[in-house]
Order: sequence, then structure tokens, then C-alpha cells
Amino acid sequence: MRYRLFGRTGLFVSELCFGSMTFGGKSGIWEKIGNTEQLEADRLVGIALDAGINFFDTADSYADGDSERILGHALGAARKDIVLASKVRSRVGPGPNAVGLSRAHIVASVEGSLRRLGTDWLDLYQVHGYDAQTPLDETLRALDDLVRSGKVRYVGCSNVAAWHIAKANGLAAAHDWSRFESLQAYYTLSARDIERELVPLLVDERMALMVWSPLAGGLLSGKYSREQDGPAGSRRTVFDFPLGNRERAFDCIDAMRPIATAHGVSIARVALAWLLAQRHVTTIVIGARTEAQLLDNLDACELRLADDELAVLDRVSALPAEYPGWMIARQAQGREPPLPAGR
Repeated sequence: MRYRLFGRTGLFVSELCFGSMTFGGKSGIWEKIGNTEQLEADRLVGIALDAGINFFDTADSYADGDSERILGHALGAARKDIVLASKVRSRVGPGPNAVGLSRAHIVASVEGSLRRLGTDWLDLYQVHGYDAQTPLDETLRALDDLVRSGKVRYVGCSNVAAWHIAKANGLAAAHDWSRFESLQAYYTLSARDIERELVPLLVDERMALMVWSPLAGGLLSGKYSREQDGPAGSRRTVFDFPLGNRERAFDCIDAMRPIATAHGVSIARVALAWLLAQRHVTTIVIGARTEAQLLDNLDACELRLADDELAVLDRVSALPAEYPGWMIARQAQGREPPLPAGR
């Protein structure tokens, strides 16, 4: 397991992060995503720890709080040695204020997360999306208070636009508040949308990138093809998420198949290896319902794709040109810094 610097912080995190969204689902959408109970969760977390994973991610809304409870119990005494992340924003109750990014909801939610996880602090606390109903300065000031109180070490964001981050970090700088140090975003070989605006912002701001759903909700696992819509009961057949262009995904699968065969590995492992080869990726959040899935994901760390293989995958998955991107690239021509003397 390799470790990467988490943005501009002093933290080093494993390049694979264990996500616990599949823990505890008993009904509704959560049962479709995963219903791993405590005994199996203990075993999977143990395997992850033994493999060198030191980064674990969850959210207060996953499985109605059961995900946090199960993860906290599974970590046990190992909690002091790992980087633990959770999130706030999604609905966690029926009331009108049991959702969003108001100070009231943030304070209530962090207390609930700490209690369920059995810890006194969170290393990373992430807003789980944008809340248009709450002024951004209220959210940022509440998060900064949590950092100053010691209940939270760093704050991050997820599922937001580039302008949200730019505005938030500008306000944070102006008021000496804790800024967003990371973004958790949907990114995969067949869905490279974040490369247009978000990735350039992250690089410029020296923010960490955590990738969620790196296999496109299982679509890039190798179980699906144009002819086969996945085995009965597989995740995509009961919960078709995240959204995406299936034809584009199948083109990517067709390109990955011979590469996987040449290396004697799964298509899923190739998809993860492509992500790990992207310099702007800090860590990939993996969620496994079975030991076999977890072990295969862990083995992706050992796969190194050759330059020509990466080039093939880059071409098949390339985003179509859009303005102003193509104009910015055109105007950049001829503006590269000159080579040093003697080169």
C-alpha cells in the first residue's frame, strides 16, 4: 500500500480508502446498496487494515446511521491509528431542519456521528453537497468552530461545483476560517466530467481528490456488457446509479478487456489502476460487499499500466471538446516556459 499527501495538509493517507456505505442497509435504497452486518464488517475492515489502508469514509445518512455504528465498532482500538471521515448535509430525519448545512444541523449531526462512531474527533468532516437555502458563510463559520473545538481536524466537500469551492475558499481566506482541503467526487474512466473545471481548481488550490464510485456503480466491474445486463441481483440491476452514458462505458470496457487479459487481471482492476495513474487523484474510495471484491480492489495497487495502455484508455474515454476548454488550450500554445540552457 502506498500513501499520498492529503492535499496541502500534513496527513498521509492510503491510496485506497475504505468506504462503508454498504454497511447496515436494512430497507429501501440502503438494502439495495448493501446490507453488511457487524460480523462480516469486522472481517472486511480487518482485511483492509492488514493491507495497510489507513483511511475510512462514511456518512451520517448511510443506512440511517447504522453504517457509522458498524464502522466504529469494527475499527475498535485501531481508530487512533487511522484517518476517519464522515459527512453532513443529507436528510437524517423527518423534520424540516433534519437536512442541509445550517449551523443547527451541522452541530447536531457531528454530535450524532461522533457518538455512533465511538470517537471524540473526526479527522475529516465533509459537506455532502451544496445547500442553496443556507448562506455559505453560516456553513463555513460552523465548520470552523468545529475545527477550533477539536471535534474536527479538517473540512472537505463533496458533490459540489467548482464555483462553490472557489467561493467557499475565498470566504475562508478572507475570514481566517478553515477552508475545504478536499473534494470527494464521482470520477471514473467512463465519466471524466470533473476534468473540465474541478480538477484544474483542485490542482491550483492544492486540494486532495477522493474518488467515489470508481467502478461506476459496478458498471465497470466486468459483469456488464452490451449483451449482458449483469447477473440477477447485481447492484446496477436493482439500483441504476450513478447516472452515465452506457455506450461510452461499454466502449471503455471493450478497450479494457484485452488489457485485463494481457495482465491476467479483472476489468475492475484495470479501471482502478487507470485512476491511480492520474496524478490529481489522492485516494479511491472502495466499497466491497464481499471478501473477493475487496481483495480484487486491493490488488489494483500492484497493477502498473504501460504508457501505451494508458494512451489507449485515454483515447477511448476522452471528453468531447467544449468551450472554453478548447479555446484555453489553443491560446496556451506557444506559452510554455522555455527549456533551461543546455537542454
